[in-house]
Amino acid sequence: MGPPGAGKGTQSELIVSKYNIVHLSTGDMFREAYKNKTKTGLLAHEFTSKGQLVPDDVTIALVKERLLQDDCKNGYLLDGFPRTIEQAEALDEFTNSISSPISKVIALDADYNELVKRITSRRVCPVCGASYNLFTKRPLVEGVCDHCQSKLVQRDDDTEAKLHTRLEAYEKQTKPLLDYYAKKGLLVKVDGLQEIEKVFADIAGVLGE
Repeated sequence: MGPPGAGKGTQSELIVSKYNIVHLSTGDMFREAYKNKTKTGLLAHEFTSKGQLVPDDVTIALVKERLLQDDCKNGYLLDGFPRTIEQAEALDEFTNSISSPISKVIALDADYNELVKRITSRRVCPVCGASYNLFTKRPLVEGVCDHCQSKLVQRDDDTEAKLHTRLEAYEKQTKPLLDYYAKKGLLVKVDGLQEIEKVFADIAGVLGE
């Protein structure tokens, strides 16, 4: 967990690679379920295709469906879920029922001014989706994607004004979740503004080498 620009995507990639576990994001789950024409996937698509938020019960059903797949037996990293207390409670109930409870909740902390610097310096590849940062993760060739050599662009919502709106929404939505997991003794906060390698070292220390 963490605010926009805290480095969740980068750290997720490192965690998944080191521990050989599955990276589960709700966005990917929605797309995969719709592609496979599952009942839950088709239902979720009815909402996303209209630009509407997918109701909790549908999202929860989709996550449950995904966690039962064989590749999750060795562990998984949830990204973008849960987003509400109701989702967190449903997730706890389900993961405990299949003897695969949530072991840690990692929250990346970040100062507002540093987040602005990070976000406004972010560049993405419109072709392959690779993400870069002019300060922390520069491409090998300025303005060019390392992977497919496409021209990098700045996302429309990577401006300070839009970041402020997103951070307000994050604070309102996420603080109750942080409190929820802190009371359960599962929450660990890590300084997300350190060098990428140092952030990951701290996370690895929490998860166990």
